[in-house]
Amino acid sequence: QVQLVESGGGLVQAGDSLRLSCAASGRTFSSYSVGWFRQAPGKERHFVAAISWIGGRTSYADSVKGRFTISRDNAKNTVYLQMNSLRPEDTAVYYCAADSTSPFPDRYDYWGQGTQVTVSA
Repeated sequence: QVQLVESGGGLVQAGDSLRLSCAASGRTFSSYSVGWFRQAPGKERHFVAAISWIGGRTSYADSVKGRFTISRDNAKNTVYLQMNSLRPEDTAVYYCAADSTSPFPDRYDYWGQGTQVTVSA
């Protein structure tokens, strides 16, 4: 069992940066793969990025490649999502989830409560 708590969201302008954090407690976090998803109002939850627990392999949605970077600090039980060059279309609630690297939300067993990111034009 693992508990996930996201933080770092906020209101920014287009072109700005934000770093989201996903703090974990419970079982050994270093053995979990973690994904980030986002959900805009009235839309489905979409995959953003993921990082594996073996080798730290990363994957990204095409819409964020080159702008977002996922990383993890196992000593701090935290996964980060660095978001640069933010666009209004990045506006959504961002969720972290474990334990998969799949782009499909139903492959994940554990979810945080989400953090709101709003990007103004």
